[in-house]
Amino acid sequence: MHAPTQAIHAPNQYVEVNKRTLAYRSIGTGLPILLCCRFRGNMDSWDPEFLDSLAGQGFRVITFDYSGLGLSGGTPTYNPLQMAADPLDLAAALGLDKAVIAGWSLGGIVAQVVLAGRPAWLTHAVLIATTPPGPLVKMAEQLFYDIARKPDNTLEDETALFFEPASARSREAASRSAARIAARDAQRSVPVPAAWAAANIGDKPSPEPFPSPQVLAALKATSIPLLHIGGDHDIIFPVENWYALNGQLPTLELLTYPSAGHGPQHQYPKAAAEYIGSFVRHSGA
Repeated sequence: MHAPTQAIHAPNQYVEVNKRTLAYRSIGTGLPILLCCRFRGNMDSWDPEFLDSLAGQGFRVITFDYSGLGLSGGTPTYNPLQMAADPLDLAAALGLDKAVIAGWSLGGIVAQVVLAGRPAWLTHAVLIATTPPGPLVKMAEQLFYDIARKPDNTLEDETALFFEPASARSREAASRSAARIAARDAQRSVPVPAAWAAANIGDKPSPEPFPSPQVLAALKATSIPLLHIGGDHDIIFPVENWYALNGQLPTLELLTYPSAGHGPQHQYPKAAAEYIGSFVRHSGA
């Protein structure tokens, strides 16, 4: 039997580790999966249906706020090399001896840094709508920067950021996901300061947003199973950049959803969770 799997009711919990407080939530039982969130994201940025579906796959689903953001204390940073200390410290504080690292967008970069360090507890890595290290074959669209830097985003903005506005089904999925995220009505996390976030992302696309030869070398040499889940029209981290590494990353599996954008796990929450569950069960480290 699994513990109750209702992300919208999961209580905020806290651990003191390395001179700061990390806020986290945990639902479900089984192999832990730590979820590193996106740019401007916090614990409330995940679709509850995706989290509940992961718990239904037999995971202990752990979300958290990065240092200095949301409900966590400490000094904020959007340097992924420094951000990786948060999931590593949280895993240590919770006494996790085996776990999956996962991350969405910026959080996927953080997860790659964790993978490169290969902590002893890591069994698998799941990357969602993120970018590989090194030069890109396809750059981001300016539209992402124009919208993501706004102080507040409307549903229309979020649809353009995370879904595929050209698809009626994707737009409908965006509305449903937004309603599910808004359903939590107590103990919500604190929004990331918009001006601080904008100052840490820049204002235009880069041909190499994640310049890390060390991490790329680690991905090329790892034996840890690696899954990337993307959408076929991701305006910030085009999935084509992963396909360009075909034959170079020995453990990489690629799943690309049609008529989807930068939040494929929110457009297809149950399907994405089921795929992650199958991947972890059948891809041995």
